[in-house]
Amino acid sequence: MRRGIAASALVASLALTATACGGSDSGSDNGDKASGPVTITWWDTSNATNEAPTYQALIKDFEAANKNIKVKYVNVPFDQAQNKFDTAAGSKGAPDILRSEVGWTPAFAKKSYLLPLDGTEALADKDKFKSNLITQAQYEGKTYGVPIVTDTLALVYNKAIFKKAGITEAPKTWDELKSDAAKVKAKTKIDGYWGSTQAYYAQSFLYGEGTDTVDASAKKITVNSDAAKKAYGTWLGLFSGKGLHKADTTADAYAHIQDAFVNGKVAAIIQGPWEITNFYKGSAFADKSNLGIATVPAGSSGKAGAPTGGHNLSVYAGSDKAHQAAALKFVNFMTSAKSQSTIALKNSTLPTRDDAYTDQVKADPGIAGYGTVLSAAQPRPALPEYSSLWGPLDTELPKIAGGKESLDKGLSNVELAIQKLVPDFSK
Repeated sequence: MRRGIAASALVASLALTATACGGSDSGSDNGDKASGPVTITWWDTSNATNEAPTYQALIKDFEAANKNIKVKYVNVPFDQAQNKFDTAAGSKGAPDILRSEVGWTPAFAKKSYLLPLDGTEALADKDKFKSNLITQAQYEGKTYGVPIVTDTLALVYNKAIFKKAGITEAPKTWDELKSDAAKVKAKTKIDGYWGSTQAYYAQSFLYGEGTDTVDASAKKITVNSDAAKKAYGTWLGLFSGKGLHKADTTADAYAHIQDAFVNGKVAAIIQGPWEITNFYKGSAFADKSNLGIATVPAGSSGKAGAPTGGHNLSVYAGSDKAHQAAALKFVNFMTSAKSQSTIALKNSTLPTRDDAYTDQVKADPGIAGYGTVLSAAQPRPALPEYSSLWGPLDTELPKIAGGKESLDKGLSNVELAIQKLVPDFSK
């Protein structure tokens, strides 16, 4: 999850139109002569400003080492990529490689859009990757992606503001967070916490009550269960009270929350490591050591949990053999320990293989901090429709938080919408 890159949307859209229509740069109809270099297309969904330059530099290194392969790089806004790839793959005009969010991988695999990677060059180092991340790239026993970055959510806070309020450690429960927010407001006149109305950010409240939107193994919809109502009730309660910022239901809410935090106008938010580089650009974190990173607070179950996020590199099944071979080589290069270390150092993102966590990588306070909270990251079930379940919540939660709809009514609406997405699940 990240803020959209509006400035690049039009450019990316025009580039995508060319590739999705079976032009000379598409994976399945490249147009290169057999004797010349193979040109593969990569749709990258990373932040166009902070992250993409690192990937583009690595592409040059790859091309220098592989003279017979050229890589056409297209940066696709993250919030548009899933639908664009779905459309392009269905018309046989998809890119050879996609940086696929972990939740998209099983959905695309189910539609036979992705190439199984087991036993290929792309997965030659399979044993080097964190096993839970390989599991998240699998569908029905086959692996359809190679993890390139991982992430999760954490409570990030301004140490200096906490210190002024007399708070010596991060809150461990939502109740403690509420209490700390009041202390911050009383001592500094600054809001102590600003929550998000996005479904992904509310997921930790569900985990804190030992539940989820669905029970995939039991094929049951649980978003309107007693446990879920308690979770969302806690979430809703953090938009009202001393030191708690009211819900922002505008289209620019993500940017408002992020900007307030990096400039010291709010003491704590829930956020992922993809924003580490932006944290450091803010006035509040010119001194990187001022950034506090802690496990998300726990719910009444006593356990804290946050969604496991991240991205895989997947290969399009509709490309011809020559392009697939080149794509597999490229995926192997981009997910190597050396490449992942480079990406981590430049972008402050978390590698997916242990041998990429060099001493230099671990010296980054942001990476080190998020590394300590990964144990609370909870993998998503291998359900192709799972990521789509957040859609109805993203529609209803802002209405609930904004006081336009009751919690019961909103969750009932979500339950009905999810029923249509997973019709074989019971309520």
